[in-house]
Amino acid sequence: MANCDMCGNETKLCAVEVEGTMMNVCSKCAGFGNVIRKIEPRIDIRTKKVIQRRQEPEIIEMIVEDYAGKIRKKRESMGMKQKEFARFISERESLIHSIETNKFEPSLKLARKLEKLLRIKLVEEIEDRKPEAAAKGEQTDGQGFTLGDFIKKR
Repeated sequence: MANCDMCGNETKLCAVEVEGTMMNVCSKCAGFGNVIRKIEPRIDIRTKKVIQRRQEPEIIEMIVEDYAGKIRKKRESMGMKQKEFARFISERESLIHSIETNKFEPSLKLARKLEKLLRIKLVEEIEDRKPEAAAKGEQTDGQGFTLGDFIKKR
């Protein structure tokens, strides 16, 4: 069994075209579009169990919180003024000032460039693991939205 794209219920699904979009929905939500076909769950012939897709954790790259202090400290330890440092890394002085005063967070591309040139750690990888209930398609906090929440019922 899988989750309906509209209401989130775990049930048997149908492939339905709703306003030009192909969706996998339950029989209740199928009335909002044209049913194309029923979807059968994949079954492993050897064990006759429904194959569940394994939820892989998502890796998110984020800039460290104290990036401004790290960059400023390293620049000062190299004995450079902001103007010299800007020329060294081929960026504008105003950008360096904004980054060091925590007014501008560098993009991941710029952070990687600074990491390489300054030999400091600015980007960290965070593993985003979803709770077991979310992996099964259940709502964990009761706050989740589905497409069904946004559709006007006639």
